[in-house]
Amino acid sequence: QVQLVESGGGLVQAGGSLRLSCAASGRTLSGYKMAWFRQAPGKERQFVAGIVWSGDSTSYLNSVKGRFTISRDTAKNTVYLQMNSLKPEDTAVYYCAAALVGRQEYDAWGQGTQVTVSS
Repeated sequence: QVQLVESGGGLVQAGGSLRLSCAASGRTLSGYKMAWFRQAPGKERQFVAGIVWSGDSTSYLNSVKGRFTISRDTAKNTVYLQMNSLKPEDTAVYYCAAALVGRQEYDAWGQGTQVTVSS
């Protein structure tokens, strides 16, 4: 079972940057895909960015392409989400998630970290 702990959220002005981290433990991540999701108040959770642990393939929500970058450090077993040019509509709780490659559902989740972007 993979355990995930997010950090790095906070309050930032529009146009600013934040970097979220997701530290994974419990097992090797070889064969896993990792992702960041977010959920704003009153809205459904949405996929933001994903990365395959072995191979570095990435995917993004259209509205964050060119502003957000997902990466991973295999030595630290950590996934990052670099968020630049933040907008008020990026305000949400951001969650890290993990799943075996080939599975549609993510079955390991972190506790979430709040990101608030002021206008």
